[in-house]
This record gives sequence, structure tokens and C-alpha cells, in this order.
Amino acid sequence: MGSITTSTHNNLKNAVIAFLVPLPSILFYLTFLRHFNDHRDNIDSLSPLWKWCFDHPLLLAHVLFFFNVNVLFWLIGTIQSSHWMIDPYWTVIPVLLVHYYASHPLGHEYNVWRSRILILLTWVWSIRLSHNYFRRENWQWGAREDWRFTDMKQQYGKCWWWVSFFAVYLSQQVFLMGICMPMYAVHLENKQMNIWDFIGVAICLSGIVIAYYADTQLYEFVSRNSKLRELDEPVVPNLDKGLWRYSRHPNYFGEQLWWWGLVILAWNLGHGWMFVGALTNTLCLAYVTVLVENRMLKQDYRAEAYRLYQKRTSVWIPWFTSSTGEKDKNS
Repeated sequence: MGSITTSTHNNLKNAVIAFLVPLPSILFYLTFLRHFNDHRDNIDSLSPLWKWCFDHPLLLAHVLFFFNVNVLFWLIGTIQSSHWMIDPYWTVIPVLLVHYYASHPLGHEYNVWRSRILILLTWVWSIRLSHNYFRRENWQWGAREDWRFTDMKQQYGKCWWWVSFFAVYLSQQVFLMGICMPMYAVHLENKQMNIWDFIGVAICLSGIVIAYYADTQLYEFVSRNSKLRELDEPVVPNLDKGLWRYSRHPNYFGEQLWWWGLVILAWNLGHGWMFVGALTNTLCLAYVTVLVENRMLKQDYRAEAYRLYQKRTSVWIPWFTSSTGEKDKNS
């Protein structure tokens, strides 16, 4: 009974922290907008601080990210000995950024419909990913941190308290701000929508749908195995049904489609160089894929099955099953 009460208390505490933690950035930005509206007719009369915020929307976003996410999240994570909060906020920060770019006074001349579609898509993507996160965590706030952070904590030992600032948070600024750059591009240009916008939107939607079904199939697979363990029955060593029959990581593939769909929107607006953010994220995810697969191969009950799965199934891009793996399986 006591453990249940403690768990409920921690869950409530972490939920409150998660809802309060972005308030410094939000309140600062709302204060800036209020000062701007008071001096709208004479921008030069703004104080140096608010004038700088007006002239440098991208730098302001980076500054807010640095202090509110990197510093504040890191301090909270260090105190709690768990850097769990960056995971749920990975799905929230893009929503905050797209509304920030859409509302910043310097970006007022843009195609409204393109902006609205992008905002709607970002909300759908965020709700989908947030739902998957909390479903996987049994609807708990901060029950555990990412296993990669736990592994790094053991690797760095006493140095982890300061290494975590760079490994967990500063790196996230590079990735998140980079892949969200197309959201900035959409609110820079007033170009009429064309066929490339619809292609980009279609790719984004396809990515959301694929990732949703892949994550749902994975969740159901893990849930079934958990029930089998409770019954002390043999578990299924590997998921190779549904989308997972054609790709070893269809959820990763869907997620990449989302970000590269945004790149098409930016390219169509003359900011093709913004592909760098998506490319960096893709390369990082390729490395994560290697880590995940190595972790699978270290689990004795599934190692052999997973090796066969690797031989016959595409890594990311869904493709037909290779007959090589089937022959090895039947031999």
C-alpha cells in the first residue's frame, strides 16, 4: 500500500513539474509580445532587450531553449537523478516552436494556409507521439529515463552529473532546433501554395500514419509478452508481423518521413539548406538503430531469432522479405 501511495505521489509531482517547467520561456515571450504591441507604431522606441528579441527571432528561440531546457531541465534531472523529462518534451517542443514562429512579429508576412496546415500537422504528430510515450510508460510521469541515458550514467560514473548537460540536453538543442527549421521557413515567405506543398504534406501524413501503426503493433507485442511472462509461459522472441514483417524499424521510418516531408516544404520556399537538420537526425537515428539491434542480440532468448530477422528483413525502408532468411530459418 505504501509503495502505491509513493508511486502516485511521484507521478503527481512529476506531472506538476512537467506542466510548470516551460512557464519561464512562455512568460518571457508573452511579456515581449506585450511590449511590442505597446510600441507597434514606433519599433525604435522599444528597449534594447525587446528590440533585440524583435530583430533576432531565431536567436531568441535558441536562447530560450538553452536556459529553459538545457539549464533548467538539467538542474531538475540532476536533482531527481533521472533525466526523464526530455523524452515527453521531445514531442512538445516542436509544437511550442511552430506557434512561436507563427506569432513572432517579424514573421507576420507568410502564407496563412500553409502555416495553419503546418500547425495542424505538428499537433497531430505531437499527440500521436505523446500518446505512444505515455501508453508505453503505463501513463506515468517520470517513471524511468531513456535506457541510453541509464547506460551512459553507468559508463561515466561520477562525471555523469556534468556530462549529462552536453549528452542529454545540449545535443537535443542541436537536433530539435535543426529539424524544426522548416517551421521557421514556412513563416518567413509569402509564396503561394503549389504541388510541392501537397507532396510534402502527404509525406508528413504518411509518416504519422506509418509510425502510429508500427508503434501500436510494437506496444501490443510487448503487452502480449508481458502477459505470457506473468503466466510463466514462453514469450515470442521477435515481432515480425504487420509492418514489422517488411521493416525492422518501421516506426523509425515513419518518423523520418515526417521530418523529410517538412524539408520539402522548406525547399519549396527556397530554403533547401535546411535539410541539414533532418540529415543530422537521420544519421543519429541510424546510430541509435545499431545500439537497439545490438541490445536485441545480447538477449539470449531472442538473439538467434533476431539474427534470422536481420537477414530477411529491410532495416528501415519497408521491402519484401528476403528468401535468404527463410532458407536459414528452415535449414
